[in-house]
Amino acid sequence: MRSGVLVKATHSKLALPEPMPFQPRVHWSDGLAGAGLAGVLLLLLAGLAAPLLVILSQALGGTGGPGGLAHFTAYLASPALLQSLWNSLWVSLLVTLIVVPLAFTFAYALTRSCMPFKGLFRTITLLPLLAPSLLSAISLIYWFGNQGVAKGFWQALGFDGIYGAPGIVLAECFAVFPHVLMVLVTALSLADARLYEAADAMGTSTGRKFFTITLPGAKYGLVSATLVSLTLVMTDFGIPKVVGGNFNVLATDVFKLVIGQQDFQRGAVVALLLLTPAVLTFGIDYLVQRRQTAMLTARAVALVPHPSRGFDMAMALFCGVVCALMLAMFLMAVFASFATLWPYNLAPSLTHYVSGLVDAELGSAVMNSLKLAAGTATIGPVLVFVGAYLLEKTRGLDWLRPWVRLMAMLPMAVPGLVLGLGYIFFFNAPANPLNFLYQTGALLVLCTVIHFYTTGHLTMVTALKAIDAEFEAVSASLKVPFYKTFWHVTLPICLPTLLDVSRYFFINAMTTISAVVFLYTPDTRLASVAILNLDEAGETGPAAAMAVLIAGVSMLVTLLYLALGRLVEWRTQAWRTSSR
Repeated sequence: MRSGVLVKATHSKLALPEPMPFQPRVHWSDGLAGAGLAGVLLLLLAGLAAPLLVILSQALGGTGGPGGLAHFTAYLASPALLQSLWNSLWVSLLVTLIVVPLAFTFAYALTRSCMPFKGLFRTITLLPLLAPSLLSAISLIYWFGNQGVAKGFWQALGFDGIYGAPGIVLAECFAVFPHVLMVLVTALSLADARLYEAADAMGTSTGRKFFTITLPGAKYGLVSATLVSLTLVMTDFGIPKVVGGNFNVLATDVFKLVIGQQDFQRGAVVALLLLTPAVLTFGIDYLVQRRQTAMLTARAVALVPHPSRGFDMAMALFCGVVCALMLAMFLMAVFASFATLWPYNLAPSLTHYVSGLVDAELGSAVMNSLKLAAGTATIGPVLVFVGAYLLEKTRGLDWLRPWVRLMAMLPMAVPGLVLGLGYIFFFNAPANPLNFLYQTGALLVLCTVIHFYTTGHLTMVTALKAIDAEFEAVSASLKVPFYKTFWHVTLPICLPTLLDVSRYFFINAMTTISAVVFLYTPDTRLASVAILNLDEAGETGPAAAMAVLIAGVSMLVTLLYLALGRLVEWRTQAWRTSSR
């Protein structure tokens, strides 16, 4: 009987379905993480997707119904628009052809030579990032304008004046150079010394090594740098507005149509055209990055440059010339801001600063810029960090995550002018429940955060991916809520990166023009926009003073961030130092 029972029991066990794989119990904190991720997506939809869709609606239909599409087609065929489009294209191409080779050589000198003063040269190239792009345009006026100190030299080169395409090209080269350089320095830093050692063993010449190892290894960086330059020049507004003269480009066309003519529908049409090149370059860069292979493997050996007297001196001379030109551009604006009456009385004084801050009552504009920068530097990093953490380090809602990634990457492809115009259409609509934000400082903060969201997001994702997922796995197995792991492990490790992102938001909020030029009010006027207004009024000296003041504030805040970063590293990053 017992054996029969045993057989029946055995058969009954065999008949049972296979046990399901172990599923960890869903903790209530996972629902909180999902809600947070959905909240980030809703904010990106309201701050980016909805304004862009409204621009599309205005350009294709607007209040004209079906006639709007005909109006769109008619405007596309207008000679004025085609001329502006052509001007934008060839100027962007020319600036790229100048900047990319210069930046590549500079980056090659920084990464592949033993030249002296590398740190000094690298620091000087960061100067354009601390000031509005208008500073370079204003400086060119003092160098080569109608009363410029080198006007004769400029005319000897065959140019009638600095206004127009020549001024735009020169000023854009100064403004775009540091952005392109950062991409190329990163690309050239990733090199495997074993490839060069093998080439040396086979007696390969220096030139052949450059064309068969260095250039192929940096080709994706070169493509990205080229696209960055094209996009920045194509979408820049400040420089063409100051030194463009009668040379129209798409960015200035949007401003004239919206501010000058109050023609929002045609402004939306041009905004879409301005958005198209940026989206195309973003798509090309995405496809290129997908084909990129890792340059450094686990067995790779870091490339350490070897001293070569002739080569090092040549690289130092080249970098010295480039930095001298950049300093000449930057310091001319500083000098002119202190000159009493250009060019008749060059004695240093605070006349232009008093004229700007007191007479023109721009002290409030400077304070508004500081408030905007402080709000952006506080809210932006928190939003970016929380969004990146929930995206990379939590689980659930798999259908939602691709949409969050897409919306986090899209701001990189949207020019500031387009985003600002979209905010007018979207937030000014009476039926919009978010209408209360219109003409407030909060809307300026939201616009600036969204405008610069992608770079901060990519930076934080890179930092989070460097942290082993085992931390979260162990926490989940111990039923520790994700926010405790976030607070006690992830945040301390990522705090230095978080400070870098905060500094990035602060400086860009101080210097941005295009993203906020349509959104400010008399009560929320910003210092960067005030520079534009002063230049339009012919007050070039006070405009230079405001640009230098913004650069000075950005430089001071950068130093404070660096000091705070050292303190944070000392308090939270002691684990990085190896014990002996």
